[in-house]
Amino acid sequence: MMKKKVMTLAAASIAALTLLAGCGGSTEQSAGSKGDKTLIVGTEPTFPPFEFTENDKDVGFDIDLAQAICDKLGYKMEVKNLGFDALIPALKSGQIDIIAAGMDATEERKKQINFTDVYYQGGYTIVVPVGNTDITGYDSIAGKTVGAQVGSKAADYAREHGANVKEFDTNTQGWMELEAGTCDAVSIDQAVAQYYLQQGGKDKLKLVGAPITSRGVAMGISKDKQELTDQVNQALKELKADGTYDKIYKKWFGTEPNK
Repeated sequence: MMKKKVMTLAAASIAALTLLAGCGGSTEQSAGSKGDKTLIVGTEPTFPPFEFTENDKDVGFDIDLAQAICDKLGYKMEVKNLGFDALIPALKSGQIDIIAAGMDATEERKKQINFTDVYYQGGYTIVVPVGNTDITGYDSIAGKTVGAQVGSKAADYAREHGANVKEFDTNTQGWMELEAGTCDAVSIDQAVAQYYLQQGGKDKLKLVGAPITSRGVAMGISKDKQELTDQVNQALKELKADGTYDKIYKKWFGTEPNK
């Protein structure tokens, strides 16, 4: 009798577990849907003031803006750090939901992923050691060894101007090699260069020449998630309208955004 009772209880337990598992499976939703509470934001954390690591924490303009967007949409945010050239593959394979990494919304990239509305306009510049007088901007880097982050528009612009491009995984590596003399110059985002110089780099390095200003930064989202793209665009509009965007921009760039 006892054995029969134990078997009956075991069967009931198995049935209950099966029912619970079935319920869990029926309510699962993909990231970016209203039923999901977390958005995974991919970034490359060596691009201050857009994104960088400080006291083991991801900080920067993109990080604050992505957090504000998640707050607007009612999602939690999880940041995943990757190499810059790994961001689009990670987005397409579903490892991340959004790219927030100072990424230009180029026509080539638009063939692979969706982009939100542009939220930052800027440019690219050339940086050289303070004692360098040979290089005066992009128009004088032909034949020179110029460092740039792998997969970036900064690298493309350097090649277009005839430079021998030495690609780095991180911008930090670029600064180190430039100061060590293993490259003649660095091609990089102007805001990133200015931030580095303000943090103490101006004693060793300087910006030269007129910047290339044709760029527009946007967040990347999978082509399979048009609804999420629309939601993020709406959140961006609301953040600009209520003044939150202006506060974040001034915090990291020190000036009001161009209207």
